[in-house]
Amino acid sequence: MAKETSKGPKLKRKLVLLMVFAGLLMFLLAMRLSQVMLVQGPELKKKAETQWTRRQNLAAQRGRIIDRNGLVLAQSGTSYRVLANPPAIAPDDRVRVATEVSDILGLDYDYVLQRISPDADGKLKLQVQLKRQVESSVIDQLEALQLGNGISYTTDMKRYYPFGQLFTQLVGFTGIETEGQTGLEAEYNAYLAGTNGLLVTEVDRKNNPLSYGTPEYIAPVEGYDMTITGDSVAQSYLEKYLKQCYEVNRPISASGLIMNPNTGEIIAISTYPSFDLNSPPRDMVTELMSMSRARIVTDTYEAGTMFDFITTAAGIDAGTTSADSSFNCDGSRTFRLEKVRCWKTGGHGDETLAEALGNSCNVAMIDIAEATGVNKLYDYIYSFGFNESTECGIPSEDTGEVIHRKYIRESDLAHLAFGETITTTAIQMANAFSATINGGLLMQPYVVSSITDTDGKEIVKNEPTILRRVISSATSTTMRTLLQSVVDNGNGASAKVMNYQVGGITGVSRKFEEDGTTPSRVRVVASFCGFIPVNDPQLVCMIVIDEPQVPVLEASNVPGYWASKIFSDLVQYYGILPDTTSKTRTVPNVVGMTGKDAVYELTQAGLPAYVVPGEEEALVVSQFPAAETIVPSGTSIVLYTSMTTFNDEGLYSNQVEVPRLINKRRQDAFDTLAKLGLLLSYDKTLCTGQIDTQSEPEGTKVNPGTTIYVTFQTPEPSGSPSPSGGTPATTPEPQE
Repeated sequence: MAKETSKGPKLKRKLVLLMVFAGLLMFLLAMRLSQVMLVQGPELKKKAETQWTRRQNLAAQRGRIIDRNGLVLAQSGTSYRVLANPPAIAPDDRVRVATEVSDILGLDYDYVLQRISPDADGKLKLQVQLKRQVESSVIDQLEALQLGNGISYTTDMKRYYPFGQLFTQLVGFTGIETEGQTGLEAEYNAYLAGTNGLLVTEVDRKNNPLSYGTPEYIAPVEGYDMTITGDSVAQSYLEKYLKQCYEVNRPISASGLIMNPNTGEIIAISTYPSFDLNSPPRDMVTELMSMSRARIVTDTYEAGTMFDFITTAAGIDAGTTSADSSFNCDGSRTFRLEKVRCWKTGGHGDETLAEALGNSCNVAMIDIAEATGVNKLYDYIYSFGFNESTECGIPSEDTGEVIHRKYIRESDLAHLAFGETITTTAIQMANAFSATINGGLLMQPYVVSSITDTDGKEIVKNEPTILRRVISSATSTTMRTLLQSVVDNGNGASAKVMNYQVGGITGVSRKFEEDGTTPSRVRVVASFCGFIPVNDPQLVCMIVIDEPQVPVLEASNVPGYWASKIFSDLVQYYGILPDTTSKTRTVPNVVGMTGKDAVYELTQAGLPAYVVPGEEEALVVSQFPAAETIVPSGTSIVLYTSMTTFNDEGLYSNQVEVPRLINKRRQDAFDTLAKLGLLLSYDKTLCTGQIDTQSEPEGTKVNPGTTIYVTFQTPEPSGSPSPSGGTPATTPEPQE
């Protein structure tokens, strides 16, 4: 009995321990369950849901970009996203499916096969994406294969640009997810993008929708429409001539801007080379980003001689100079630390203000800047908008740079007077130019007119905005007259437009070598900014050509020529009436005269002429422009004689032999070449003595008009540098 009694407590202890252990186990299980439910629950639920639900993003309709006339420049259209459902594809059917699908979609076979096959762990993904933005015709081909649920598709969005290359840099393009990447597409992506929707569907283990499931649908929200100030017709003119400029003058790039000087509206903006927005070269990243830049706002360059109109306007407005002022240019101005030279060796002599502006005379600009004073000149520079962003709405705009006034020396002021030591963007220059000729008001440039929501309500509305007055109305009137003289009588003559008065200013600025301090002898940026008509400015055109492949002293003529082409088309398009007071000439009929007599007759009529191929004693058989044609005064007339022959392309084909120029002096060489219709070019700082070398050997046959480059045996001891530091000059010397 005693033994039985002793076992009782032991059993009780065991029971207690067992109960404690069971309680502890239950506690641990409860804690684990709590952790699973509270901590890991959402994650596990999400994993579970992925096994029995299919989530599909529904792309939102991206807003349109529309020009000022209602033409759609960018819009979204329906495309398709091709999906594979690997569990629904039989293992022995994967090779066939991969072969047929890769062929239709233009994908790599191995890539498709890998996507629909088990992974390294032997698991199949429920659904994988094969390709996006597939056209409906391709979907039709896939459906014809009858692949069942193994291959499916859903709707997608694709960005379309109906006019292809038009407004490339301004409009920009989107990525595969239709997010903006460049241009307005990127800058205003928040307005254009909209909000994607969602479709959640319950599926079985093979990713097939359940018949009893209830899909969850969240509708996408469309993006907003944007209307720009750009005009597609004006843009097409600009792009046409920039392309021609690129093909003819072979620069790194040719850029242009057309704006309304009275409102600040940007009507057209472009850079060539360019590309089709529907097929950007995404595999050529460097080239793509280069061609995507709106160089008018992103690229800076030394202002150069175009800055003369700022110096002149400041001097007139400050009362330190006037339209009646006169100057004497002896070729340089000497300061304590430096002699600052005019681009023209020997100077321009006595000249009026109009002549100085038309000659791009550095010395005259120095005189005006000194009379105006550093502080006053700087006040005008900043007031005109230099050294700050125009905030025109185009992304990646640069501000340029102006040396701070507290660091400026006498010689620095001299350089600043004609656009050295200051960098600018083309849009800064065009906007300042607009203020100069529109009555003196600096306008806010802008490219976005309005943004409207899906209900047609205007979310953004931009209108002409006056930033400040920079010069008086009287000064502006004077500047219009002076700038007209630049085109009528000065170095802007290439910008003349028949029957219209045009005003403008040319610019040539040197680029620097790789060291960043040494001015290049041959690499320049040539620019022209002009307006039409003079009596009522309605259009401003800015052309910037980066390294045109022409002799440096001829570079200033190139952008004005293309601006005249653009103006000629625009005045017809906008119905701007001809100016009855413009200086025009009726071309006389010189057919039948000798070349010599014809040249004299045309010269007397205010029309310079030259004979092709230079045989002035031969009879003229045809002329261009034709007799009785009305042309601007100063238009060159080409004369063809009985000695002229033409090739299949209608061009004269007479070739001449290059004469021996070695040991000749400059004037003798010029006279010899002129008789053959050839041009002479040389380094202006090394042009004395006898000729040492010539670019084309004696006896070489070349076309009339070919330039022969020569060097001289003896340098000029005290020669002055040309605008580009002593670059080749073609004789007879142009004014800039």
